[in-house]
Amino acid sequence: MEKLVSSWCKDQSLPESYIVPPETRPGKLSIPSGNTIPVLDLGEASINRSYAIQKVLKASQEFGFFQVLNHGVSENVLNDTMNVVKELFEMPMEYKASLYSEDPNKVCRLYTSNINYGGEKFHFWRDVLKHPCHPLEECIKFWPEKPTTYREIIRTFLVEAKNLGLRILELLSEGLGLESGHFEEDMSEALLLVANHYPPCPDPSLTLGLPKHCDPNLITILLQGDAYGLQVFRDGEWIGVEPMPNAFVVNVGHQLRIVSNNKLKSAEHRVVTNSEVARTTVGLFISSSDDSIIEPAKSLTNAGDPPLYRAFQYKEFLSNYISMMGDTELALQPFKLQFNQGVV
Repeated sequence: MEKLVSSWCKDQSLPESYIVPPETRPGKLSIPSGNTIPVLDLGEASINRSYAIQKVLKASQEFGFFQVLNHGVSENVLNDTMNVVKELFEMPMEYKASLYSEDPNKVCRLYTSNINYGGEKFHFWRDVLKHPCHPLEECIKFWPEKPTTYREIIRTFLVEAKNLGLRILELLSEGLGLESGHFEEDMSEALLLVANHYPPCPDPSLTLGLPKHCDPNLITILLQGDAYGLQVFRDGEWIGVEPMPNAFVVNVGHQLRIVSNNKLKSAEHRVVTNSEVARTTVGLFISSSDDSIIEPAKSLTNAGDPPLYRAFQYKEFLSNYISMMGDTELALQPFKLQFNQGVV
């Protein structure tokens, strides 16, 4: 429990165990101006659906990341969600101790840094709450009981964020030429809520909130609040994802890249810290069920465009991803077909 960054970080210098290797340090944190990820208006889908499809498809092909506005989730839901999660991270340490666990198999747990704190060579500047959300009625009883409104507010957020994710997946299905509903049912039934808290850091140039990685799942819907920190790696440089009021950040995960046979991009990203304010985010990770078979969609492959990956169960992929600490190439390598070993 005393390992939580928020329990000891005030008025302290950066511990040596949080200083990342020189080649991964963010340094002076200068970000190229005018170079940003796409911002899409999902309200256009009800007016000109084909135009909206092409915008979402292009952003997923070129960046693997985009922000969405007019997404249908109310401002009240967004504000309530962010406020209740911030309130949870500000709860007394005695209560947070009851949620804290280093056991990765615990259904709902509060922990720090990354999934394997004890095995890390260095740590990351974040505390995190993680819990599954499907089946909802079975999972909700494991969620935090405090703040007292947490379960009700997160339930509402979950339903609306999942619906948004499915709408985006349907737009991508149409854009790729897949059958309607391709990503429904077991392909997108596993839901994981991840709430991150990054306290102010004494030296942001030497540490990271999260290291460079791609998400293993299908698609991630992120409410990033009003503090800067998320960066996307593209064409050899880091692009800052500017906080926008009432926006969601959406990113393509490895599963979606594989199903699209590399037509969509799972972009590497990281989180940097700052010395002024705490940053809190709430992410919904939409995944396939453990036993689902993941493979390139048959309609996207042919003799001239063969499948680049073998079929596998999602749980096999996730196990390898965790053991490889999220390294993009090592996570994908065992699932690439023989002739495709040179494809990144």
